Amino acid sequence: MQDYFDANRANWDERAELHSTDTTGSYRIGKVLAGGSSLHAIEAEEVGDVAGLDVVHLQCHIGLDTLSLKHLGARSVTGLDFSPKAIAAARDFAARAGTEARFVEASLTAAPEALGETYDLAFVTWGAINWLPDIGAWAKVVAKVLRPGGRLYLLEGHPVMNQMEWEDGRFVATFDRATPEDRPLVFDEAETYTGDARKLTNTRNYEWLHPVADVVSAVIDAGLRLDFLHEHDRLAWRAFPNMIETGEDLFELPEGAVRIPLAFSLGATKRA
Repeated sequence: MQDYFDANRANWDERAELHSTDTTGSYRIGKVLAGGSSLHAIEAEEVGDVAGLDVVHLQCHIGLDTLSLKHLGARSVTGLDFSPKAIAAARDFAARAGTEARFVEASLTAAPEALGETYDLAFVTWGAINWLPDIGAWAKVVAKVLRPGGRLYLLEGHPVMNQMEWEDGRFVATFDRATPEDRPLVFDEAETYTGDARKLTNTRNYEWLHPVADVVSAVIDAGLRLDFLHEHDRLAWRAFPNMIETGEDLFELPEGAVRIPLAFSLGATKRA
């Protein structure tokens, strides 16, 4: 298992360097540095008022959403990621924006000990849980970093969407609905997802699909109460070539395409 994590870390170290010097605009760096927010419309609407909250952003990548939550009124923000390159970029952005934020380099499983405190809100979005083999372990970490009454907000690409590939003008179900821990999906991609033409050297990465039912069950089993579960027809990246942009950096399937869920979100509260 460690080999999978090491490969993913090398891949994400490279991506962090590309994303932190993003020329495509997809990360909205200038907007965040000016005191604004990089959140997409879906999470901005669903996460609710963060004013006065202590927020932890798990798997924060280069920290732009973390800083955005502070700009939206959070009392404190902490970002955690396993990539040293991502954490370095996040700290640099915080300094350049003049935004008070804490960034911690640690694996997700080590988060409770590495963070050393608990929070009112755990924020997890867009391409996070697919890098984790054990969704039950993830949910237990979330529960540990939340205070009683604290809540989780999760927004992810839908696992049904992630099962699909686009071939000859139609969806083809290519991957099983759930990925065994010891047999991850293997991908080799020469470029990152933003459209940046610069090439990756560490191209290999490993991922796991988790059905929505497994995610919900893991959250409940970890001691959280499910507050809502939503499916979405919009996605924060162009996963298939025929998708059309229908909002700022949000994409939908075109008219006439078979409709599949593109994303899902849930909110949950830790029981007192």
